[in-house]
Amino acid sequence: MNKIILSITLFCAISVNAQVAIGKENVANPSVSLEFATTENRGFILPYVEDNSGISQNGTIIYDTADHKVKYLKGGSWFDLSVDTTGNADLSLQATKTEKTGAKVSIGTPTSTDGILVLEDNNKAMVLPKVASPHLNIINPSAGMMVYDTTARQLAVFNGTVWSFWKP
Repeated sequence: MNKIILSITLFCAISVNAQVAIGKENVANPSVSLEFATTENRGFILPYVEDNSGISQNGTIIYDTADHKVKYLKGGSWFDLSVDTTGNADLSLQATKTEKTGAKVSIGTPTSTDGILVLEDNNKAMVLPKVASPHLNIINPSAGMMVYDTTARQLAVFNGTVWSFWKP
């Protein structure tokens, strides 16, 4: 009897599409693989990368500590999402850290070993934290922070010094 229950539980766990809610009970939309609560003025911090030359997965978004810019990889080329070149970040927290190569999370059907957090659904997307006027409401933003500005209805990216805002 216990083997049957274990088998059914395992089958259900494997066959369920992965969806993760952070700071809330459930994901509100079936097309979302990762969703954040809207109850706090907090953002999503990108991984700090000192050398992006070994990254090849298109769609990767990073905070590049070499030039203090938020970048994404498309067609093998890096594109700047920061616009402002005066970015500044306190990297002292990162200076003594070494990468834990086994510390990776995959949401969806795993096909890639690249990245710390990999969203692999081909019919779902990540919804960034939603913050009204993040430049006014996030008191102490960190370099590499990204949110969706619900007031201006656009992507907001903090490079360590200033916010950049992106409209589609």
